[in-house]
Amino acid sequence: MGVIEETDVEQVTLALLDAANDKDAGVQEQVRKSILTLGNQQPDKVLSICQDYLVKHSKLVTGHRVVVLQTIELVVKSKIDDISYIKIKSIISLASDEMTRSKEVAADWQQAASNILVAVGNKYINDIMEEILSKFQPGVLPHFFVVQTLASLSDSNVYGMVPFLSAILGTMLPMLSMAKQDNMKWVFSSALFRFSESILEYLANLDKAPDPTVRKDTFSSEVFAAYDMLFNSWLQTREPKLRLTVAEALGSMSHLMAHDKLEEQLPKLIPTILSLYKKNPEHYIISKSLCQVLDASVNMGSRVLETQMDSLLSTLHQQVNIKVLDHNSHERDILCLSVFDAANTFPDRLMVFVLQRLENSNERNRMGSLAVLRHLINSTTSIMETKKLLILASIRQPLADHSNKVKKRVVQVISAMAHHGYLELEGGDLLVRFIIQHCALPDTYHVRVSLPGLSAILVNFVILSMCDNTLHLFTTTVGRLTDVLWPMLLCYLTPAQYSNATAPLCKSLILLANKKRAAQESNFIIDFTAPGECVHTQEKTYTLPVNAAFPFRCRGHGTPSLSLLHAISPNIHPKAEELWDTEIPKLLSHLEGQWVSHISSHERLEVNLIKYFLYKCIGVTLQQCTNKELVRKQLQEILISARHNDATERAGVAMGIGLCASSHLDGTLAKLDEFGKSDAFKKASGIFSLLKDKNDVDVEKMKSTLILCYGYVALHAPEEQLLARLDNDILRNISKHFNTKVKRSSYNSDLTMKLSLIQSVGLIAKAINTCVRKQGYMFSRKQELMGVMMVCITDLNPKAVQIPNNLYITVQNLVTFHNLGALLGRLVPRCADPNPGIRRAAIDCIYALLHIQLRYEGFSLDYRDDSVESLLTVREKLNDPDHSILYRSCSDLIISKRLPQQQLNTLIFMLFEGLVDYQSNCSRASSVILNTLLKNRGAGLQDLVPEMLEVLHNRLQVIAEEQVKVAVAQSILILATQHLQAVINTLISYPLPFDSWSCEMWIALGADSTVARQIMEMIIEKLNVMVPFVDKKEFMLKPGMNKVATSQPLAMTCALHEMMLNGHSEEAVVPLFSQLFSALLVRMGSSVGVQLPKDINSNSIGAERKASGKATAANFDVCGVAVEALHILLARAHLDAVVKALDQDAAWDKMKDSQQHTAGVTLLSRSMAKHAGPRLPAIVESLCPSLNNIYECQRVTVTAFFSELLNHHVVTELMMMDVLMNNMMERISDPCCTVRMLAIRGLGNVAVGSPEKVNKYAKELLAAMSSGMEEKDDPGKHITLEAMSGLSKVLLYLDQKNVHLLVVYIFMKIKPFLENVSVEIRCASIMLLGNLSKFGSGEPVFKDQIHNVLVSLLLHLSDPNAQVVKACKYAMRVCAPVVGSEQITAMFQNHLHEEKSLHYGEFINDLIKYIIQDFPGMLNFYHVTVVQFFKSNWAEIRASAAMFIGEIIPILFF
Repeated sequence: MGVIEETDVEQVTLALLDAANDKDAGVQEQVRKSILTLGNQQPDKVLSICQDYLVKHSKLVTGHRVVVLQTIELVVKSKIDDISYIKIKSIISLASDEMTRSKEVAADWQQAASNILVAVGNKYINDIMEEILSKFQPGVLPHFFVVQTLASLSDSNVYGMVPFLSAILGTMLPMLSMAKQDNMKWVFSSALFRFSESILEYLANLDKAPDPTVRKDTFSSEVFAAYDMLFNSWLQTREPKLRLTVAEALGSMSHLMAHDKLEEQLPKLIPTILSLYKKNPEHYIISKSLCQVLDASVNMGSRVLETQMDSLLSTLHQQVNIKVLDHNSHERDILCLSVFDAANTFPDRLMVFVLQRLENSNERNRMGSLAVLRHLINSTTSIMETKKLLILASIRQPLADHSNKVKKRVVQVISAMAHHGYLELEGGDLLVRFIIQHCALPDTYHVRVSLPGLSAILVNFVILSMCDNTLHLFTTTVGRLTDVLWPMLLCYLTPAQYSNATAPLCKSLILLANKKRAAQESNFIIDFTAPGECVHTQEKTYTLPVNAAFPFRCRGHGTPSLSLLHAISPNIHPKAEELWDTEIPKLLSHLEGQWVSHISSHERLEVNLIKYFLYKCIGVTLQQCTNKELVRKQLQEILISARHNDATERAGVAMGIGLCASSHLDGTLAKLDEFGKSDAFKKASGIFSLLKDKNDVDVEKMKSTLILCYGYVALHAPEEQLLARLDNDILRNISKHFNTKVKRSSYNSDLTMKLSLIQSVGLIAKAINTCVRKQGYMFSRKQELMGVMMVCITDLNPKAVQIPNNLYITVQNLVTFHNLGALLGRLVPRCADPNPGIRRAAIDCIYALLHIQLRYEGFSLDYRDDSVESLLTVREKLNDPDHSILYRSCSDLIISKRLPQQQLNTLIFMLFEGLVDYQSNCSRASSVILNTLLKNRGAGLQDLVPEMLEVLHNRLQVIAEEQVKVAVAQSILILATQHLQAVINTLISYPLPFDSWSCEMWIALGADSTVARQIMEMIIEKLNVMVPFVDKKEFMLKPGMNKVATSQPLAMTCALHEMMLNGHSEEAVVPLFSQLFSALLVRMGSSVGVQLPKDINSNSIGAERKASGKATAANFDVCGVAVEALHILLARAHLDAVVKALDQDAAWDKMKDSQQHTAGVTLLSRSMAKHAGPRLPAIVESLCPSLNNIYECQRVTVTAFFSELLNHHVVTELMMMDVLMNNMMERISDPCCTVRMLAIRGLGNVAVGSPEKVNKYAKELLAAMSSGMEEKDDPGKHITLEAMSGLSKVLLYLDQKNVHLLVVYIFMKIKPFLENVSVEIRCASIMLLGNLSKFGSGEPVFKDQIHNVLVSLLLHLSDPNAQVVKACKYAMRVCAPVVGSEQITAMFQNHLHEEKSLHYGEFINDLIKYIIQDFPGMLNFYHVTVVQFFKSNWAEIRASAAMFIGEIIPILFF
């Protein structure tokens, strides 16, 4: 790319400079970058163009000027070395002139110019100082930014500025006493701080400094003189910002003061700085200043400091206590550094102080002490060396503190102590134990809890994580602790109270073991028999494998336990190492791979699962045992000690006994038979049996265990021995125990036995199936067994049973087939059963049923229907264990085509039952198939829509599966796409307030943008025409009527609210935003002050339902529903700025309050005008028809909204002014007073929002305001007040020609209101009088009118209301030129300022003298007028009238 030509540079730069006035900050930034790019190529040229631009456009707006100056700064910073010296000089001159042109402070403009000088000063410091010092002359208070620039230069160019500072300080010192304004005091203080910092930096780097002869005493005298002024005078100011800046300067200046002067000042300086903590909420600067003072005093070896130690330590400790709870770590570090400075000088005193405070049990006090102690341990190693044992002894009390916040601090202190050798000392083991105890806290982070308990759980989780990390750090970064922790940590593996710490303990032990093993340290092999060892090999051997069996308990301790076993295998047994090197990695791989998906379902396993595992272990052990007597005894022990009431333990016992039978079949069967005949099964007889009936259930549970045991024995028995013992030893005993049930057994015990029987038969069938492949077998008890099984299956609740894999049922000889839908409804959910056999059996049954249906329809036996045959393909897919594939396969069950319509209805309602199936897979499958049916054949179900929705509503109340709830929502949406009107009519008629399940149904309808839009359009149309409320008499004997809401519009508003809660409704909301906004705004207006009807649900479906879930009738607010819906609408439209503004102003509550409703609507309109301008034209168009509505509450709301819109220029930008003006002019004649008042207010707002339009509508505005002041039907004078306030605004922008003829007329209208009892009206009328005066200049008639009211204005200077007094001062000051007296005009303009006090007596006395001189003929008129005020309503006015007359009478009569 070629070099840019000079003419191109100029044209482009000028264009960019013009564009710099853009309001968008991003555009401005891009302009600066673009000009900088040009400036990098031709810096002199670009700077000249910028300079000329500023000179030629001397009246640029401030923002534009700032951007140009910032651009110059960027070019100078970037190319300072390439800019010519001549150009540098001109830039310095320009920046200096820009900075000081205005005597008043204009921060952005002058700061930009100052920044240029600072940028140039980095290289051309002498030229800069020549220019700046010319404006920094002795005896003259300099410009604010001259001082600011000197301060900035001292920061940016230390070595260049310090040589000038002695002279600058000499010139500055006399100026300090001349500074009276706080801003000048602030800039001088800030400059002194930065000068001091620069000097200190210079002195700290003398080897790099240009003048190494500079010494601190060069500046000491000037610094002390400045210190005297700042400390004794300015530090006492009430301005917090100035006080902090002075304190900051004093801290830096203390390093430059002479030692004797500082020593002299310390007794006053330190207490004064400490006292600032109470005066200022911001403590960081105070702490920093105090730190510098202490640093200076310690460096010079101050003797006075010791006398201040008590108050110093006490105050600092108190501040640490405060800040430690505010989490302000930076400020806390500054404070601790301050204490550290004192510690170097007085270590014993400090340590006694801190440890004494540590004994205090107050939470905040103890946290602060721990923070200081931690800092001292980390920062003062040499000093603390002799105090380690003392600290260890003192830390014991905080260890017992129950506060979680204190515990966090204790952990931090222990971590610091570990790094500095404390834990190796006596008592260090207690600190290690503390860490491990808190590693064992319950892991409740993932537990769902209510909000009150949430914070405590989160804090527990934080402490647990801290302790985990700390223990890990002990083993990885603190090498000296290795021999302390090994093998001590092994002691904590077995005690139950540390079980939740197993995972971090194992991880740390693994690291320690690997470290020692790699280093071949001798103490890696532990002598467990040695005195003092606390852990035995057997205990670890038992504990760690059990942990591995339940790997996801105790924060996933399985993997670490196995890894630790592997790491310490040489310590367990010499032969274990080789075996475990092979086996443990496989187990770890298994854990990390296949079991990961089951973490969530295993992490809450109960203790009984451990017993289940142990029973299996015992079974495997007995399997290997050759001592038959021992086996017999162990089986007896298992059967007697087992808790037969626990289903999991019953299964564990049966599994263990079955495993034992694989090696000891005869012995096991003999023991089971013996146990079945033992006393445990005998029941008392006679009268005493009544006392023992309570044990019947236990007997049934033991029988259930035995029945299950026989099943597992059959499953594990040797194949060659099983068939010979099956009939006599196994099935006979099962039948005996099942057929001798206790007569009065409970349903649960009966259910338990039946379930055990079904499971046992399934196991036997599986065992037989394996055996008969190798040898023949006649199953003689087959029919008997099938009969018992059919009885069980018939009696049992279908939800409580799973059909055994090997059980097949054949349906034959059906006489009638009227219940096809019901049968399919029962079978279809089972196609997703977790048991693969049940899935296959279910699909086979469905296939058979549909074939039977084909026969009923007249098809031949060999006919094959494609939809029915497709089930065979589905059957193969059901073998896949993947749930997603199962559900997808279920959706392929094309059974609806072959189903008659009357059976379809039954099937659908049966599937509704399946939604609450106890198997989550089955309930999900029901939902999938239900939705498939509704999509395919739902169009013909219109008559059933109300009933189906009611059933779905009931099912939602008991469905626990979130996925099923989502599917139910989809069902409702499918029905809506097919029968929209029926769905809407049904849901609208549900009882109000909608319960949470009704709300979910409405929310579901918001998921589809097309459906949602259709519903919203219907609701908007209905809301616009339906009656929102009716007037009813609540009590016959009381007068007045109450507004009572009508139910249908209220229900529709609730429906809109719920639909918009669905995030997917956004696509429907955005195109309908203006109509929705308008409808909800009008609905809100017609709901203010409206009551709920007593019989709100008299016409509802299911009116007997009790309200529950989201709302109850007690807190159900008619207006609140509309307001909340409007709130959600704005959020859905991404008008976050509007919502934020309304939240900050509490506008939502105001809109609901009948007294503040218009104020709330005004805030809404204001926010929309500021943040949602482009949406307003459509909203205005939608709202206009409501202004002619018969309901005045709706007209009030819309008029209030339009009125505030006129307060913003956006209405002109969007060309809405004519529409709004016409509407406001029409509302002036509205029968409602409030509407007329709001219309007048809106017309007055035109002068604020679009002042340029005032003269265009002058005639209409003046006519409206005049009629408002003449309003008769205005009891509270609200219309009059708005008319006068509006006219005051309008007059500021009206041309003379438009008002000239009306001045006296308006004046006459104002005069009666000057004495009104309302403060607001008095203020408004007086202000209007003042604003009117500019149009009466030179008019004799207006001059006379001013004299007519002058007495009233003078007397109201003593009005009891301050606002009226201010209004009088303003009016008299602006009317003064019309009075006709130069002396009175000067007097009014000099003395009558709103914020200045007035000595009323002297003022009246002087005024009367001027009246005598200029208007002697008016004295008698004034006398008569004043006398009329003796009857004023206000004592202050009457007193002033008396004083006034007292001044006139001597002149009139003497």
